[in-house]
Amino acid sequence: MSEFNALVVEKDEETGKTSAAVKPLTLADLPEGDVTVAVEYSTVNYKDGLCIGPGGGLVRKYPHVPGIDFAGTVEASSDARYKAGDKVVLTGWRVGEAHWGGYGQKARVKADWLVPLPAGLDTRQAMAVGTAGFTAMLAVMALEDHGIKAGPVLVTGAAGGVGSVATAILANLGYKVAAVTGRPETADYLTSLGATQIVAREELNETVKRPLEGEKWGGCIDAVGGDMLARVLGQMEYGASVAAVGLAGGAGLPATVIPFLLRGVNLLGIDSVMQPYDNRLRAWERIAKDLPMDKLEAMVQPATLSNLPQLGRDILKGQVKGRVVVDVNA
Repeated sequence: MSEFNALVVEKDEETGKTSAAVKPLTLADLPEGDVTVAVEYSTVNYKDGLCIGPGGGLVRKYPHVPGIDFAGTVEASSDARYKAGDKVVLTGWRVGEAHWGGYGQKARVKADWLVPLPAGLDTRQAMAVGTAGFTAMLAVMALEDHGIKAGPVLVTGAAGGVGSVATAILANLGYKVAAVTGRPETADYLTSLGATQIVAREELNETVKRPLEGEKWGGCIDAVGGDMLARVLGQMEYGASVAAVGLAGGAGLPATVIPFLLRGVNLLGIDSVMQPYDNRLRAWERIAKDLPMDKLEAMVQPATLSNLPQLGRDILKGQVKGRVVVDVNA
């Protein structure tokens, strides 16, 4: 049986510590599923950092192959929807957490979890988008559905994966984008993606006593949560919406209900994991149309399987810029 490489995370039962390393596996090692995929590319999201490292309560059993996204070519399928040679993408469905994921040269998954590779994208571009970009698109669509107001759209954690893609999509759609970052050195990068103003994290990362401040933002995509989200709610224009996509700044929300009651502000939850198939297709079609590919390419940092343990640590510390694309065969 031919071997392939995968990033395998093991847990020491005595100490509870995890360790990740590239190891050879065989097809017999893979979990059961309808479709076997020869993986070409994967990527690194915040959640991947948790699954490569401490587990974050997401990984149920070890040894484990993380990677919440992958794109590649079907090798074998017992489901009529897919046949050998088809190009496919997977994001979500707790793959890479509860199920083995994309950090291997082969993966076996349920057909329900796949979507055909969207027209206009190759497998590498699809993983430059990945869960982060897919989530960003869902957030933009949610803001559009609720109406983006006159002011700039605020994007927090703008230099990260979700933030980078959200900035590029919003700018391409013609909105003014205010990009929040704690890394001043990323200002030129964010401007190149289309940000019209850079907001220092220090301006927003502490709550204030007043529940309402001046109306500044016509919409917001927030990847940070915590104090920053609480603060931003009090700065939204009347009737504007915040799409919540992350918790890099903590899961707590020290806010009041005043912005909801007196300004009609909406807080929209964005879940990319359990999105129904039709919504997935719609979001991917929008990505192919509304995300400029040159901007996407400017976000890409190439990586290999052996780089993943370090990248996992880096992303949890907020030190990854843009989108990591992992060539699993390199």
